[in-house]
Amino acid sequence: MNLQRDKEVDVLVVGGGTAGFGASVAASRQGLSVILVESTSKVGGVMAFCPGMPWGAAYPADRIIGGILEELTNRLERMDPPAAEKRPCTLDNFGPEIVYDHDIATLTMFEMLEQSGVDVRLNTCAIEPSMSKSWIESVNCFDRNGSFKVTPKIVIDCSGDGDISSKAGVSFSKGDGNGNTMGVTCSFHMIGVNWEDAFSDPDPYFTQHAARGIREGRLHADLAKLYLMRGFHKGSVFCNSVHIRGVDGTDPTAISAATQEGRRRCHQLATFLQSDVPGFTNSHMALLSPTVGVRETRKLDGVYRLKGSDLARGVKFADGIVCCDNPVDDVMRSDASMTHEAIVQKGNYYTIPFRSLIPVNVANLMFAGRIVCADDVAFASVRGMPQCMAMGQATGTAAALALREKISVQEIDTAALVAELTHQGVKGIGGHSLR
Repeated sequence: MNLQRDKEVDVLVVGGGTAGFGASVAASRQGLSVILVESTSKVGGVMAFCPGMPWGAAYPADRIIGGILEELTNRLERMDPPAAEKRPCTLDNFGPEIVYDHDIATLTMFEMLEQSGVDVRLNTCAIEPSMSKSWIESVNCFDRNGSFKVTPKIVIDCSGDGDISSKAGVSFSKGDGNGNTMGVTCSFHMIGVNWEDAFSDPDPYFTQHAARGIREGRLHADLAKLYLMRGFHKGSVFCNSVHIRGVDGTDPTAISAATQEGRRRCHQLATFLQSDVPGFTNSHMALLSPTVGVRETRKLDGVYRLKGSDLARGVKFADGIVCCDNPVDDVMRSDASMTHEAIVQKGNYYTIPFRSLIPVNVANLMFAGRIVCADDVAFASVRGMPQCMAMGQATGTAAALALREKISVQEIDTAALVAELTHQGVKGIGGHSLR
């Protein structure tokens, strides 16, 4: 350990995906000192792994969720030329989504972190927490110059896999309870597509083309539906079709193998599109995933486990911190099937409770993003990037409340938290209507 590199901070955020971004910006804006540790070279999480992935579930009941997500979107939309826009999703049961210029969006996120005063540490891993009973005293981290120690007052785990939380003693489940987790994804863009010809087929999943490719042995059997969506820039198509199932997202060796297999399938699909699908003849592949995007590994055990039945009833919790109406978007958990069935009636929505972001026993730990405490049905709906960003915003704001009152995260006044998030522009929470 290099004592000259060790840091004492108010908040350590582990993971720079959309949840970690939201947590870091929110906590820093509350006047807290914040270190964000991200193991890769970019922020955004799945935005970095699957460049151009739309921000789905941003508009429950056709109203934006607000908060930091709305601020980021407004910054992009107001650029000249605009770098983002709201569009209807072409897939069944999904509401409007936000498409954006990937590079400008990530640049803007970096700028927001910088302007908020966050100490961003890229290519840095959080390795191990040091515990004193129910308190995380410090977290050992590692970068190219070796190990160093961060001593935070509060830790917010936004890592996606919950490594630090699980090592701190927080129990968890994986996948559907039987160990089955959703498929991982390798995505890419096709550039130079004639949109008019490509999307003249009324079938949004290109199933006839896919069936022919599978029958002739030119496409993998799991490509029965082709998820092809207009990209942000004219002539670009985002291809979110290649899913590899049966991959343990916490196993680096499995991730490496899945990435190589995914890239092979992506190239196979790109070649098939060029040769067989109208509009793609003069296009080429770009923005191939640097690694697979992982949807599901650990789901941590929190004070409250959000259930699919809560969603179906449109429960709006008193400590709800973000709205959602996303369908149950289940991707190849136990077989090749994919679902996106509506969970609430059109025009209705549910909220995610803050209690699902805090453990029972660790006094200075919160978590946000896809490690939220939820059953398998609820998780398949709540995992959208806008909701993850808002979960992060809630935990970053909650950190300030806990430190101000010198209390554990379990003792936070959730009414005060909801009031502060409402003041920050988060909409439709804590009994307020979404408008």
